[in-house]
Amino acid sequence: MSLIPVDEALRRILASVPGPVEAEDVPIAAAAGRTLATDLAAARTQPPFDGSAMDGYAVRARDAARVPATLRVVGRSVAGRRFAGPVGEGEAVRIFTGAPMPEGADSVVIQEDTDRGGETVTIREAARPDRHIRRAGLDFRTGDVLLRAGERLDARRLALAAAMGHGTLSCRRKPRVAILATGDELVRPGEDGGPDAIVASNSYAIAALAARAGGEPIDLGIARDDHADLARCLAAAREGEADLLVTLGGASVGDHDLVQEALTRAGMELGFWKVALRPGKPLMHGRLGRTLLLGLPGNPVSSVICGVLFGVPAIRALLGDPDAGADPTEAAWLGADLPANDTRQDYMRATLALDGEGRAIVTAQSRQDSSMLATLSASEALIVRPPHAPPARAGDLVRAIRLARFG
Repeated sequence: MSLIPVDEALRRILASVPGPVEAEDVPIAAAAGRTLATDLAAARTQPPFDGSAMDGYAVRARDAARVPATLRVVGRSVAGRRFAGPVGEGEAVRIFTGAPMPEGADSVVIQEDTDRGGETVTIREAARPDRHIRRAGLDFRTGDVLLRAGERLDARRLALAAAMGHGTLSCRRKPRVAILATGDELVRPGEDGGPDAIVASNSYAIAALAARAGGEPIDLGIARDDHADLARCLAAAREGEADLLVTLGGASVGDHDLVQEALTRAGMELGFWKVALRPGKPLMHGRLGRTLLLGLPGNPVSSVICGVLFGVPAIRALLGDPDAGADPTEAAWLGADLPANDTRQDYMRATLALDGEGRAIVTAQSRQDSSMLATLSASEALIVRPPHAPPARAGDLVRAIRLARFG
C-alpha cells in the first residue's frame, strides 16, 4: 500500500466517522469542557431592564441640561432593589452600577461630577439623554441564538450559557476512547521489567490528548505480542463500546508486529496504512464494527504527533464539531536555517519565542529523532515542512502548530 498524503489521511478518517455520538442533558455546573449538541437560544433578555453603567445620580436630562443644577434626592436604586417610584421634575435618585433605572429618568450623572448636600445634589456636568445607561437587551434578547451545536463550552461560552438562563445543557456524551499499548518490552511506569524493558509512556500522552479534546479515555493496558492476548484486549474494547480504539505500536511489518493481523482476524475493515509524514509513517486507519480505529506508531514522539494530527480531529468529529478538520497551523517565522525536505511532510519539534514585534519565531530542535520525548517536552511548536520544500532561511515565513493548544 503506497503512502498517502497527510491531508488525504485526515479526510478519510473524518469521512469514516458515522456521525456525532448521542446527546445527554448536563447540569451547567458540570458542563465545562463539554460540547453542545444543539444550538442554544437565550431564554431571557440581558440586561432585563434599563440599568446604570456607573455610580451616580439618575436624573431627567432636561433638568440638568444647564449647570450647575440643584436637584432634590428622592431615593436610592441599588442592584437587586430598585427605586419604586418615578423621578419627577427637579428630582434625582442616587443610583449604583447595575441598578435598574427609575421610571422617568433618562440619564446618569457620575458621582464625580456632583456635590451632595443633605437632601439635594448639585450637578456640575451637563446631563445628556441615555448617558451611562445600559438599555434592556443591550447584550442579547430572548430567542437570540448565541451558541451553536458543536461548540465547546470553555469559560467564556459557559458564562454566556448561564447568562442566557440555562441551568441544563444538551451536550454530546464524551466519546469513549479505548487505548491499547502493545509490545513484550513494555512495562507500566514504576514497574521493574529488567534491563530490556521500556516504560509504556504513549498511553498517558494519548489519554491526555483525548481528555483535552473532550473524550473519555479508557486504558486497556498492555497487550503482549501474542494473538490470544491481543484478541482478549480487542474484545474488551468491543465490550466497553468504544467509539474510538487507539492502538500503540505493533502495526509495522516486523515478525513481532502482530497488531494489524490481530485486527484483521477480529474483523477490521482497513482504511489505509502508511502516511507520507515524518514522524508517524506507519499510521493505520480502519473500522472494527461500529468502532473507529487508529493504529499509531510505537515511537513516542510519532505517537503524540499522530494523536495531535488525527486523533484529536477524530474525537472532535465524534462530538459533532463542524471545525473538527480545521487547519491547526498558523504563520510563524524561522529562527534558524532549514535544509530541503524530502517526499514526506515533516513535523519538526521546535522552540517558540516572540520577537520585539510580537511575531512567533520558531527554531527547530537540533535533534529530531522520533524516540526523544525530552526534545518533544522542551518544544512548544511543530514546524510543518511540506513534501519537497526547498531550503529555508532564518526569517522565512513558515506554518507551525502550537502544542499548547492540545494540552
